Amino acid sequence: MSDESSALIQLGLVGAPFGVRGWVKLRSHTEPAERLLEHRNLQIGREGAWRNYRIVESGRSGGALTVKLAGVEDRDAAAALRGAQICIPRNELPPRDDQDFYRADLIGCGVVNLAGKELGVVQHFVETPAQALMVVRGEREYWVPAVPQHLRRVDLKARRVVVDWDDAAD
Repeated sequence: MSDESSALIQLGLVGAPFGVRGWVKLRSHTEPAERLLEHRNLQIGREGAWRNYRIVESGRSGGALTVKLAGVEDRDAAAALRGAQICIPRNELPPRDDQDFYRADLIGCGVVNLAGKELGVVQHFVETPAQALMVVRGEREYWVPAVPQHLRRVDLKARRVVVDWDDAAD
């Protein structure tokens, strides 16, 4: 297996415990959010320390996805997972077409705004309650919301992202 095909792709984050029997809330990065539940076996962890978990049951509560993971039997075990990344190997994801991309694909891409100004290179993403922010570093650092309103074009072959973002100082 190649490094690229075996690479882990982040599909979400583990949220707060839900109840006392080991259920957790999930924050999905997939569109629609329920697509995350198509993957019954997940890699969950932090900083390279990964563990396999299997989704036993799933549901919704107040709009949030909730899951019961095998081996997570109580609220304390669920709380220990809070903030952990939810990933799966790239080779388990469906093939992309020219319009689709994963966040991991954007890391290292050059970023230019609609006016043609080079802003820098995508470093990583930061999760906020409202949306993910794409961190771009060049002469200065920009935190661009990773939503269609701001991400105008992604050309993975050219490793370039065009954003609707002003480069003026905040």
